[in-house]
Amino acid sequence: MTTKEVLAWLEKTGTKAARDGMARYGIVASHACGVPMGALLKKSREIGTDQRLSLALWDTGCYEARLLAALVGDPAQVTRTQMKSWGDGFENWADGDTACFKLLDRSPLAWEFVGIWANSPREYTKRGAFALLASLALHDRKTSDSTFMRMLPVVEAAAVDERNFVVKGVSWALRSIGRRSPALASACLTLASRLSSSKAATTRWIGNDVSRELSKLAGKKTPARSAPSAKSSAATGNSATKAAPRKTRARRPATTKATRR
Repeated sequence: MTTKEVLAWLEKTGTKAARDGMARYGIVASHACGVPMGALLKKSREIGTDQRLSLALWDTGCYEARLLAALVGDPAQVTRTQMKSWGDGFENWADGDTACFKLLDRSPLAWEFVGIWANSPREYTKRGAFALLASLALHDRKTSDSTFMRMLPVVEAAAVDERNFVVKGVSWALRSIGRRSPALASACLTLASRLSSSKAATTRWIGNDVSRELSKLAGKKTPARSAPSAKSSAATGNSATKAAPRKTRARRPATTKATRR
């Protein structure tokens, strides 16, 4: 199937109702046809693996063509040039997540680009780092716990980023890592506890979100936060005799059903 034929099929299959509905999920795309994922999955099975077509479809910039590109690509043929080009061009959370979850996490280059994208100033590229890490945690059964442990400082460093889709990506990655094993769950809960005590609302939200899910999986209640000791209060210049500050609820980032990840 050629790129032209695929684009013609997308235009014919798409609907205005589906295009208008994308806004409910926080998806903003410059060019969209309104084709549901179910139809794209069916079409990808008809096409099969076709790396050349995958690259061409992504370059069209059409939202659904990009999703289909991720579905028909060959992870063994993904190059650094492709990883850089796609990551630099993620237009929204959905094309980035689909690329990571359906294709790029199976590339031998995946781990390398988690680190590269995590340092990107672009919101959707940085989100891609943690979508990729979450996908690796969910799909890669060969990598040892120690490799995921080494990624926790990267996750913690990104937890201070207040941008909505980065926040959601960091939480998704940390929750996914914690699901892999009891040792990783313990490490992720320890990190989540630190994040929960942050002064930053979105960082606290990440910590609370991760603690809630991983504690539930472990059959435990979310651990209560301990009050700061007199020693720690003195270290930060706060007298233990001062009135305790009024508690404030962590501000939850804007969310939709599709972006709960």
